[in-house]
Order: sequence, then C-alpha cells, then structure tokens
Amino acid sequence: GGNIIHLSKEDENIDGVHSLSKDEKTLSNNPDWLPTWDSTQKFPKLLPFKHIDRALFGDAEYENLFRAADGEINHREITPKLGTEVKSGIQLSKLDDKAKNDLALLVAKRGVVVFRNQDLKDKGPAFVKEWGEYFGPLHIHPTSGAPAGFPEFHVVYRRAGKNTKENEKTFAFRNQNVFWHSDVTYELQPPGFTTFINIKTPESGGDTIFADTIEAYDRLSPQLKKILDGLKVAHTSREQAKYSISEGGIERREAVDNIHPLVRWHPVLKKKVLFLQRGFGRRILGLKVEESDYLLDFLFSHVESAHDLQLRANWEEGTVVLWDNRRVIHSAIFDWDTTASRHAVRVTPQAERPVASEEEYLNWDPEVELKSQEHIDQILATPPAEVYELLE
Repeated sequence: GGNIIHLSKEDENIDGVHSLSKDEKTLSNNPDWLPTWDSTQKFPKLLPFKHIDRALFGDAEYENLFRAADGEINHREITPKLGTEVKSGIQLSKLDDKAKNDLALLVAKRGVVVFRNQDLKDKGPAFVKEWGEYFGPLHIHPTSGAPAGFPEFHVVYRRAGKNTKENEKTFAFRNQNVFWHSDVTYELQPPGFTTFINIKTPESGGDTIFADTIEAYDRLSPQLKKILDGLKVAHTSREQAKYSISEGGIERREAVDNIHPLVRWHPVLKKKVLFLQRGFGRRILGLKVEESDYLLDFLFSHVESAHDLQLRANWEEGTVVLWDNRRVIHSAIFDWDTTASRHAVRVTPQAERPVASEEEYLNWDPEVELKSQEHIDQILATPPAEVYELLE
C-alpha cells in the first residue's frame, strides 16, 4: 500500500484540475502515471452488483498460467502459507482470460504474489485499465490523485523534491508510521484481487508489509471464535473525506457508511477471515464503546504483532504485487529520508459484498441489499442492546 498525498501551494491548478508543480513533473520518467486531482469530477453513489470472481474459474493446477509462460517459471514461496515471488517466466500484460482466471486463483490461494520484471507500467493507463477491468469494475477512489483522464487508478506518490520535509512531517507526531489496513473497506463491496504497479522506488526502503488474516483467525481459541462469529462492524469514509477537504483536497463522491461482518467468509478459499481495518472499521455493533475498542485493539494487536503470519515485499524496477484484499492487511513502510520518490499505481477491482457464511453468499441479492441500505443510519444510531434485532 501507500499513502494519499494532498495538494500543495506549488501545484498547478488549471480550471479546477490540480497537478504536480513543473519542478516535480520534471523529476518523473513516467508522466502518464503522475497524480492529478480534478475537483470538477463528481461520481454517483456506488450501487450493489453481483460480482463474478474470476478465481472460481481458475484451474487448480494453474495449467493455463503455465501454458502462458515464456520458458520456465522461476518462483519461490516467500513463506510456507503466505506469499509467492515470481522472478521470471510470466508477463502479466500477455495473459489471456483463462490465464487471468488462474492468476486470480493463485492470488487467492497465496494471498500475495510478487512479480518481477513486468512491463505493465510501460503499457500506459488505457491498457492497464482494460487489463484490470477483467477482474471487476474498477473502484474510483473518492479523494486520491489519479492519472489525467483515468480516475479508476489510485496513485501513491511521495513527493521527490520535498522528501526531507515529507519525512519530518511523517514523524513529527509519531514514533512510527506503520498503518495496517485493508483498502477502502467503507465501500459496500470493497476490493478483492488488487494490483499494485511500481513506477519508481527508492534504491532501498519503501517496502510493503502484509499479514494473513485467515491464519490470524485460525489461531484463535474455539471459544473466542464463537464470540466473534456473527459480530458486525460499522465502517465509514467520513473522516477520510473530512481530512481530504481540510488539506485542500477533493471529494469525488459523497462519504458513506457500511456494515460488514467482523469474521468474513471467503468464497474462493471457503475459509473464515478476520476482516479488519483500523482506520475505517470503527465500532462493533451490539457492544458498548469500551468493549468494542478493547476487542478490536486485541485483534489488531494479535495480527500486527504476529510476525509469524506476515511477510515483507520489496520493490524493484518493474515489480508488480498482486494481493487478495479480503484476506490480507498491509502497510507501506516509510524508512528513507533521501530525495528519492516513491511512486506506484493501484488497480482496484471491486469484489463481492462481505458476508459471514456460504449461505449468505449464495442467497445475496443486489435488490434486497439496496433496500437494506435505507436503514443504515437508523442501525448506527441504535443502542447496543437493541441493534441486533434490526440486523436480523
């Protein structure tokens, strides 16, 4: 992952479309991927849709992916249960639909897959947009920068010319800046299969860390699992939107609240997942504030401090990392204070509506979901003792 950068006084502003300053632009070899903020763009509320998970059509032995290989596939497991690195043999831009299905299955099964020596960044935004849309409708981030004309991409950009100042700002109020999260969980249908394309990275540093929330759930005691199963969490984008506006940023779509299960059922792996987001997942419904905070803090501490269910992905020229946003949480690492820039682009297809069981997954209906959306404000305002009656 990365961070959302906000506008600066030096940035250009032409008819409400903000872009980086001329000095900043000259430092980039990939201007097509630089962020712009179009304050004139407004998008309607996202509506429920039936998601088709491409992994469900993948071959269990990855036959199509192997068939698409250019020579032998040089790969290794990063850890036994989480993460694979593919050093050579597969070029993501050349995969046909069947190979993409296998790819989606591989990402679900391994959680994180690091591909080296990829040419996606050189193909340009139009090609990558079409490539990503195969896996689902691309999420348009409500506040982040995007390449000009392509709001479907989320740009991560650490300003190069001001990096020392950026570094001072990062640690001005905190001793460390690790922020574990699953992306945009405030949406009704958050992302699953996620692609992160490295454009430019420091020579060392700027890694991304990942934690496996399936393994985290499996390690809990049976008694605690019983308590957690069935609990629901309120997720919100309101603070993110408010912060963006206060920093002079944009808001492309109105802020939303959604309610998701704390323990999610994974439709490809048929396993239970701890579905956590420290920033957006604020409150367990049915619990009082102190109870909710205590339980969420325990679960975050469990996942974040368990280095034996984590991995660290590092970036090189041409690296693309794919991950399953349903089963891993991640954080960028800001550990360099040189003038080097960190620039990447996230391609973020939306996935299914998070549910707690296979039965709920099979019976889910977009029209029924749309009706239930009308009651979210009422549910969020209901005291803990009564809220689960409304949710049934």
